[in-house]
Amino acid sequence: MPNVYVTDYTYTHLDYERAILEPLGCTVIGRQCRTAADVIAQCGDAVALLNQYAPITREVFAALPNLKMVVRYGVGYDSVDVAAATEHGVMVVNVPDYGVQEVADHTLALLLAMVRKIPAIVNDVTAGRWNDNTFHPIMGLAGKTVGLLGFGNIAKEVAKRAQAFNMQVQAYDPYVAAEVFAAHQVAGVSAETVFATSDIICVHLPLNDQTRHFVGATTLAQMKKTAYLINTARGGVVHSADLAAALQAGQIAGAALDVLDVEPMPADHPLRNAPNCLLTCHIAWYSEASLVRLQQFAALEIARMLQGESPRSVVNRPRK
Repeated sequence: MPNVYVTDYTYTHLDYERAILEPLGCTVIGRQCRTAADVIAQCGDAVALLNQYAPITREVFAALPNLKMVVRYGVGYDSVDVAAATEHGVMVVNVPDYGVQEVADHTLALLLAMVRKIPAIVNDVTAGRWNDNTFHPIMGLAGKTVGLLGFGNIAKEVAKRAQAFNMQVQAYDPYVAAEVFAAHQVAGVSAETVFATSDIICVHLPLNDQTRHFVGATTLAQMKKTAYLINTARGGVVHSADLAAALQAGQIAGAALDVLDVEPMPADHPLRNAPNCLLTCHIAWYSEASLVRLQQFAALEIARMLQGESPRSVVNRPRK
């Protein structure tokens, strides 16, 4: 009977995974691993791993001889050493489509809250102050330009929402064909153009060696002083210290982030007390419905593998 281990999880239960995999003869075992050593010690006979945050390193692949697949709960898979998985013949799979609408909604919510200065206004009114002059200027959205870094499924949904507010949309993504941009009425432009000409920049890039700290001192310096930055993708795409310095200097108008380079946020994180910075706790993906989809879609990928079918979203090409 093959064992499928959930390396770690913050979900209330694993009933959805068990309902899908146990009829196939699997045993689903929940763990709460924090380190690669934990995974090796607690998941040694795994045929497949369902992974939330625990690091799945080269050492893990070397120590788990029966492992065939790692499924990452979510879109990003930077917790998994994909190169090592490929060398050891292990498929790495993500779940890219469980929360597209939710993340796009949260991106627009952050955009509106930041540009309309909603948190600051609410705090003032709650404190008994009633003076709209305090919050001038507020930028109108119609006719302004949203720049998207990355143009995958979530960015496409953000573009639709921004266009509904009569905003112009441009995007940088070197892997997207011109006809795809045209089909969504989005201008495909260079990264330099996004940074220099956008009124609001939304980050929708995966985290890898090419995108780590893609938004940093150099690119922040290219932005308009009146521009805003929003990140609902991966925290490591933005250099936190550089962003904090830009906000402290008034180099950009503000930032709103749902993801950070270190989570949970430490007390000494440079963005904790940065001015004009709105932070949420990596919750953009969540709704009651998306949580169910995430657990089910992840388990279904293992079910497909066990039944000899091709998974829907393999991110590597194993060597054996």
